[in-house]
Amino acid sequence: MVSADVDAWVAGLDEVFGRVAGRFGRVEPRRQARAYLTGLLAPVERKNGWQLAEAAGDGTPDRMQRLLNKACWDPDGVRDDLRGYVVERLGDPGGVLIVDETGFVKQGRRSAGVQRQYSGTAGRVENCQLAVFCAYATTAGRALIDRELYLPKSWTDDPARMYDARVPAGYEFATKQVLATRMLARALDAGVPAGWVTADEAYGHDSKFRRFLADRGIGYVVAIPRRQSVHTGAGTVRADTLVAGAPQQAWKRLSAGTGSKGQRLHDWAMAALRGHDDRHDKSRWLLARRSITDPDDLAFYLCSGPDGTTIDALVRVAGARWAIEECFKHAKGETGLDHYQVRRYDAWYRHITLSMLAYAYLAVTAATDPKAATTWSASAQQRSAVSWYT
Repeated sequence: MVSADVDAWVAGLDEVFGRVAGRFGRVEPRRQARAYLTGLLAPVERKNGWQLAEAAGDGTPDRMQRLLNKACWDPDGVRDDLRGYVVERLGDPGGVLIVDETGFVKQGRRSAGVQRQYSGTAGRVENCQLAVFCAYATTAGRALIDRELYLPKSWTDDPARMYDARVPAGYEFATKQVLATRMLARALDAGVPAGWVTADEAYGHDSKFRRFLADRGIGYVVAIPRRQSVHTGAGTVRADTLVAGAPQQAWKRLSAGTGSKGQRLHDWAMAALRGHDDRHDKSRWLLARRSITDPDDLAFYLCSGPDGTTIDALVRVAGARWAIEECFKHAKGETGLDHYQVRRYDAWYRHITLSMLAYAYLAVTAATDPKAATTWSASAQQRSAVSWYT
């Protein structure tokens, strides 16, 4: 029975790889990419060049390293195929696009984009790379669908360093918020069915980011700092000052979704914002979240959506932001998102894209296979073992 299930999942993986096989111009990189993808899904402790090579039966990591550094193939095309696969299997018109960043701790100074900078992943300043990702979440499941490596000004102002890391000529500095809008534009231009965007306050506080969303006509629920000024129609006021005047009956106890410890219950309040500067024929609201146990523990969101949107709908979107954190956790743990040992800009995109493809396969299978909650494994010789999760 287990053998039949493994065979079925290998067939599923073959179908997924068949979608991207045309992005590899020659048979050699195509075969190596298939082996790389299989290794990312295998029970390999560290999914770096050496261990992926061992899982593939190679005596050295040379072929794996060549796939990332020298072989001719199109990682952006693979990304587009991956996005299409996720939409086909998980798509829903009410889907939520989520943008957020994650850190990759690194040694030295040669890895593209590395410098000492704050990493939310580590919770402190580290020598690390930062990357912005876009996830897609629906009631069926969630997966990462795009990625952009952040290059600080210490890099973009140093042409020799950029050249050594194989950053494309002419690359100009872009903020994380700009990288996020590029990914969202690609998703919307590709017709990804989504009604909403959500992001934390690193993006929500940026008026240009919100203006981009308004111009694209998509609803949003984005976190903002408590000191953020909001327009009420009668002037501007800080978000926390406005919420301090909310009557007790305005607060509703609602769940933002199921977490590891059950329903994520908070008290929520919603206020209409008249004459908001982002207004593009849609309603605007300020949404506030308050801890049940600590009334001083508050979070704030600027929101935009169709007239008649309910507080329940806004809370659902706000809660969807945690889906990208779960994607980071599982992609790092299951498909080696952060296990790479590459320095070049182009090699980073290649590893990350293949890891995202492997994770998308896990996410789709977990969402569509009734046995996906079970942990499965097969022999190392089969090289097809996958850890499944819900």
